[in-house]
Amino acid sequence: MSRKTHRGTAGLGALLACATAFGGVLASPAAASPTAPPPVSDFKGVNWADPRDNYADDAVVPSGLSTSDSYATTYAKSRAIIGGFAELGANTVRLPVNPTSVNGPFWKSYRGAIDAATAKGFKVILGYWEADNAKDGKIDNQASWDQMWARLTSAYARDSKVYFEPMNEPFGYTAQEWTDIAAKWVTTHNNVPRDRVLIGGYKYSEDVKPVCADPRLKGTRLALHNYGFWHTDWTSVDQWKQDFKARIGDCASRTILDEFGASMTTGLDYNGPVGGSNEVAYIQAATDTIRELDLGSVYWPGLRNGDTYSLTTLQGTGTNLSLTVNNQSGLDRLHYAWKQ
Repeated sequence: MSRKTHRGTAGLGALLACATAFGGVLASPAAASPTAPPPVSDFKGVNWADPRDNYADDAVVPSGLSTSDSYATTYAKSRAIIGGFAELGANTVRLPVNPTSVNGPFWKSYRGAIDAATAKGFKVILGYWEADNAKDGKIDNQASWDQMWARLTSAYARDSKVYFEPMNEPFGYTAQEWTDIAAKWVTTHNNVPRDRVLIGGYKYSEDVKPVCADPRLKGTRLALHNYGFWHTDWTSVDQWKQDFKARIGDCASRTILDEFGASMTTGLDYNGPVGGSNEVAYIQAATDTIRELDLGSVYWPGLRNGDTYSLTTLQGTGTNLSLTVNNQSGLDRLHYAWKQ
């Protein structure tokens, strides 16, 4: 996320049996039968984030999970949380990854979150976050980053529901440097279909046009971010809509707005008149633009403990988990964007 400083499960025994059948680690999925790639408008999702905003030099752990959990427990918890996202109308979840979470011991368990989501029929976007002790908008360590992506693509390149985002908000690079890195990733991982790769826009993933224009990245999806706090004095819906469209250019058919969000725990009415509220104007403009341009969209966040932008709050203990909606009007606006 670009806010650098703000920003009931049953049948566990069956899950344990399932995990045991796979030796605790799920085998690589079988190749999917050839089908047309879904349009970006079919991505209707939420981010599931670590309470630390996904910036960590240790393993990144989405809210509600723990590095001490087994694969089966992670799967059970994730099945409950993903089920809650499905009740919101979502069909996509964006999950954070970093080298420690993938190259280290947590990976054996963390795969349970990915597998639970795909078993539910969800698309899963795996995006790389840099460490909290860096935050310079650059890859922290090339060798460990390469190792991470080799392991991820080896595990999930054949699973048509899993998508790969090489880096979240690459603001430390010039447009040319970033497109060079992205093009090299696509070439290196040419076993991944291009329509299952999301390349973040320039800077804070805030402008997809330079990426869209690079012929080396033809066929990839584009990841756009935009937040209301970037222009806190804007209270015009039309001004915000113009801003969104300026960041997209003529690339709407490839663009997934995979981070956008506003306060969901402060009682704002996103269905009502703007009334001078920057956040209401922004959310109305974002959801209007998603609907009008048939963009993909992944709200930030669907769940992140301690985040006022979180659409839901996690309830329950152990694997008996559920979600409660923090702001019905915010969810209403997502349903409008998703044409639900």
